[in-house]
Formats: sequence, C-alpha cells, structure tokens
Amino acid sequence: MADLFASAPAGDDNGRAPLPERLRPASLDEVVGQRHLLGPDGALRRMVGAGRLPNLILWGPPGTGKTTIARLLAESAGYRFVGVSAVMTSTADLKAIFAAARVASQRTLLFVDEIHRFNRSQQDGFLGPMEDGTVTLVGATTENPSFELNAAILSRAQVLVLERLDEAALSALLERAEAAEGRTLPLTDEARAALVAGADGDGRFLLGQAETLFSLEGGQLLDSRAMAAVLQRRVPVYDKDRDGHYDLISALHKSVRGSDPDAALYWLARMLVAGEQPLYLLRRLVRMASEDIGLADPQALAVALAAKDAYDFLGSPEGELAIAEACLYLATAPKSNAAYVAQKAAFKAARESGSLPPPRTIVNAPTKLMQELGHGAGYAYDHDAPDAFSGQDYWPEKLGRQSFYHPTDRGREKLIAERMAYWENLRSARRGQV
Repeated sequence: MADLFASAPAGDDNGRAPLPERLRPASLDEVVGQRHLLGPDGALRRMVGAGRLPNLILWGPPGTGKTTIARLLAESAGYRFVGVSAVMTSTADLKAIFAAARVASQRTLLFVDEIHRFNRSQQDGFLGPMEDGTVTLVGATTENPSFELNAAILSRAQVLVLERLDEAALSALLERAEAAEGRTLPLTDEARAALVAGADGDGRFLLGQAETLFSLEGGQLLDSRAMAAVLQRRVPVYDKDRDGHYDLISALHKSVRGSDPDAALYWLARMLVAGEQPLYLLRRLVRMASEDIGLADPQALAVALAAKDAYDFLGSPEGELAIAEACLYLATAPKSNAAYVAQKAAFKAARESGSLPPPRTIVNAPTKLMQELGHGAGYAYDHDAPDAFSGQDYWPEKLGRQSFYHPTDRGREKLIAERMAYWENLRSARRGQV
C-alpha cells in the first residue's frame, strides 16, 4: 500500500518519485491533521514521551496517515519498524517476523496494514507475541474494529480513531506540494476550493490530483469545469458564495429533518451536480433514517438501504433516481429522534455501570453445575403467561429498572407507546400480585 507520509527509503531517487512520496514528513511534527492524537496533549505524544508504545489499532478512512504515523512512532520511540499488508502476508511470513523479533537487538513495532483482512484464526496468532512483548502491534484498518477484529486483540490494544483530513490540513498539503514544485497550481480560487472539497478528506488522493495538474503545460489558469475535464473526474462547482461540502450536507440533513422535501431534493441535487460521491450521500441518508425518523417509520431505514443497493446495481446516472426517491421518502416521513436519544442514554448507562451480571433467572444453564448454582431458576417463559407477558425483571439487581426509550405520538411510534404503556400496566399489576 502506498504510504503518504513515511520517510522515503534509502537510495530512492526523489527526482523521479511520485509527489506523495516526496512529501512524506520526517517527523511527527510534520504530519498534517490528527491534532487530537499528535497535538501537545494528544495520546500519541504522551506515548512517545513515555518511551514505550502500547499495542494500537489505528482506525480511520484512507489517506489520513495511518502508515506514516506508525512508521514515525517507531522512529520517535526507538523501535525497529517492520511493516506488512494483511493482503500480501501469510501465516508463515508472520512466524518468520516473530522469530526475527525475538532475537533483534531493538524492540520491534509490527505495523499491519488492513489488519481486518486477516481471518479470526490468523488474528489469534498475534495474541502470544503481543502478550509476551515479542512485538508491539500497530494495526491499521478502515473498518470498524468492533466488528472486524477479535475481542482478544481489542482487549490487548488501544483503539485510536483518525479523522478525515479537514480543509485546513488538505490546503496545507497543497502548499507543501507547491513549495516542493517551486510553483503554484494553475487553478482559480474557485477550482482550488473544489479540488480540496473533492478529495473528501483523503490526502493521498489530493496529492495525486495535484501531481496531474502540475504536469500540464501552458500555464493557463483552470476554473472548476476546465479542471474537471483535465482530471476526468467530476468535481464540485462552488458558486460565488463559496458554500462548501459541509455546508451543503448540513443543509440537506436539516431540510430532511425539517420535513421540506423540495428543499431536501434541491440540496441533494446541488451536491450530486457538483460531483459529490453518491455513496457518501447514501451513507448520510441512512444515518438520517435512524437519527431523525427511527421507529416513527421503520420503513425509512429499509428505503435508504434499498436506494444504496439500487445505486450499486445501476450506477450513475440511472441509480441517482433511487437516491432522490429515498431523500423524498425521508423528508416526508414522520419524525422522531427517540431511538437516537435512547441509544445515547443506554450507552451512557452501559459505560457507567461496568460489568454487572444479569439476574440468574434469565441466565442459561446448559450444564448440571450451572443448574445446581441456580442459573435459570424461576425463569418465566413469556409464551406460557397470560397475554404472552410475564413481567419478569430483566435488569441487573444493582442497577434497577431504567427507562431509555420514550416514543413520540407520531407515526408508528404512537402505537409503540400504547403497547409499552399496556405492558407497563401488566407489569405493575403482576408485581402487586407477588
């Protein structure tokens, strides 16, 4: 995998190296973005200052410097750096790396790019070397580690989230590129803003586009449309107000939330016409379906996901009609953020309550020993109870019953609220009978 910021290998001819290769920083101070990790009080700064690195999982989108940060961490903390890609590395390769690390004179930082590509058994192979200190593992992934990595690895590693590069970081990269080339990009201010916005937070992609523009002859300034023709890629066309990527997606989201289908469709069209990635817009629509509609209309989430499948199947421009249909559905659906509020409250309670065990009555007892210990004793099978509702207590004793979800009186949630009230009345009545 191309490494955007790591130091160039010895003997490399930087005169012929691609622009991203020539702009790799030599220290952590030169890495753009990720201030929450690399700033004076950032987690990575503290680790380097301590002189000993823990096992890490770097989670973030492409082109945000994961490989570079790992390489520079090793250099700053005095580790021997070994980098591999999960796509190209076998179990035998890993065994050889571990064997070499055991006899090396320096501590070894093993960087594994796309670590989520390893299967579960391969991931288990890291546990011993991590545990005994043979290697310090730094894995990089663009996928959610909670779903893609073994719990055993996650329990031994700290997950650090890298953010997509913002406009300031991307602009700083362009300035470095211009300094390295000794000239400015042949772009109008409008086109330059479009180039930065079109990178969608990916520094590697931005520098690749800049290198193409530097190769042009003639010196004529390009506007957004001329630049799009050169790059053979649609880029956002920003109007005189210079409203950017984040302003437009905010306008779309708030129009959907505010139940204005025409405004929502307009902002959607503005972004698609300007060259925004359709899959980015689909991801945002899926989020809106959960955050702003929820159980007031559970079909909203299904419609948003169906639009994604339709776009995958048809591509542009035919698939964009499905995106517009989903946008209109969401804007005209009844609104509720009750599920969103409930999720945040439940997560807060889970973090604060620790590892409280469930009541023994609802714990399975597959073995004789567990039965003797009382697991499952007294469990009331709801289908055998009147109204198929037992009123059993399912909460940890030390936590007590909590209330997170409060449905609104809009859409389907009105029926859900009535059903929950009915169950609560039954629960109270049966509690009084005990």
